[in-house]
Formats: sequence, structure tokens, C-alpha cells
Amino acid sequence: MTELLYQTDSYLRDFLASVTGVDEANRGIELDRTVFYPGGGGQPPDTGTLAIDHVVYTVKRVQRIDGRLLHIVEGNAPLPEVGAAVRGVLDWDRRYKLMRTHTAMHILCGVIWRDYGAPVTGGNMEPLSGRMDFEFETMRQELVQEIEEKINAEVANARPVRVKLLPREEAFKIPDLIRTKINLLPEGIEEVRVVEIEGLDLQADGGTHVHNTSEVGRLRVVDYKSKGKINKRIYLEVEP
Repeated sequence: MTELLYQTDSYLRDFLASVTGVDEANRGIELDRTVFYPGGGGQPPDTGTLAIDHVVYTVKRVQRIDGRLLHIVEGNAPLPEVGAAVRGVLDWDRRYKLMRTHTAMHILCGVIWRDYGAPVTGGNMEPLSGRMDFEFETMRQELVQEIEEKINAEVANARPVRVKLLPREEAFKIPDLIRTKINLLPEGIEEVRVVEIEGLDLQADGGTHVHNTSEVGRLRVVDYKSKGKINKRIYLEVEP
């Protein structure tokens, strides 16, 4: 089992670890601990490097395969031996942009849930841009402008962002913990990671976030579309 260091500290940029397994078919390296996020909740997996026995492997993604968390590497260099020492380094510029973007998505979700009572039906993001789908019957330009003003007010409010790992039973006592239309949490999960934007948003989430909404920066709603009778998509951009 890989220790997921990012779950409690999203700001870790590098780490030391040991190789616990390799997957030749997928060119994957399994470690005893990692700061690399494997993707999920609309957030893409991290990229970066692993330095092992004088070889620097480029990590193009991290992926769960058959229950194992594998760092998928590029190139043809032989994979390392089990037990080898590792120094991993994130592509921090990309990761931090994704942290800002993911928190921006939670700000958007929190405002729309608080003020309009609309649940999320889907979402996706890339560094500094993303989209979220909500259960709105109608969407118009005036409403979009209003939403943009409200989310930027929450950035300016400099709300703290906190992460907790809670026992499943305790977590599910929280009202509206699951904001997506479908509960995506695995049935057997015993611990739930909860992300809170103080005074605005509280929901189950596995991704990486900034410490304060002020770090997100200026937000722009750049487009919106109807994706069905009661499904409206909002496209968001974060300032560089």
C-alpha cells in the first residue's frame, strides 16, 4: 500500500521513497510513498521525475492498475530493482496551477449550491481552466455575470481551505457531503477525505488544493452551454 503524502500536504514538491514493485508491461514503478496525485474528481494526474540509481525517469502520469498505484514512466531505461531508493520531484508549476484551479471549482460549486441550490452533474479541469455541469433549468448571461461576481468576491474574502480525513460513519453525518448528482465514493472506503472552504463549501474530495481562496486569483466565466433540459455547463478560467 502506497502512503499518499499529498492527502495531508498538497504543498510537498519532492520526497524520498523506496521501490516496492514494478510493472514491465505498463512501465510502471510502485513506491512505498508518493506526493504524485493519480487523478480523479476531474483533476488530471501529476507529472514529474523519479531519480533512482543515477537514472532519472520522467513520470508521464500516475495510475491505479489492479489495485496498485503506478508511476508510469517514459523511455526505454530498465526499470529499477525492488528496494531501490527514490527521490521524486513534482512538476510543481503544473501542480500548483491545478491546485488553484481545483479550489476555484469548489468556490464555483459552493456559491451555486449556497445561492441557487443546484447540484453538480459533472466536471473536468486542466491547469488554469475547467468546466462544471449543474442541474439548472435555465442559464442566461445576466445570471452568469452574477455568478462571476460572487465567485470573485469569495476569492477576495480570503477564506481558509482545510483538509480532514474522517471515519466514513462520521463523514456521512455531514449534510450535503456529496455534491455530485451520483455518489462516486467507493462502497468499501473506511476513511473519507473532506475539503472545507471555511464558511462556503464542505464536501468529500480527493484532490489537491491551495490553503486559502486568495491564492486562486481572478476568475472568469468564459462561456456557458446547455447540455440538456436541466443540465447547464459553465466554463471557468483562472488568471495566469
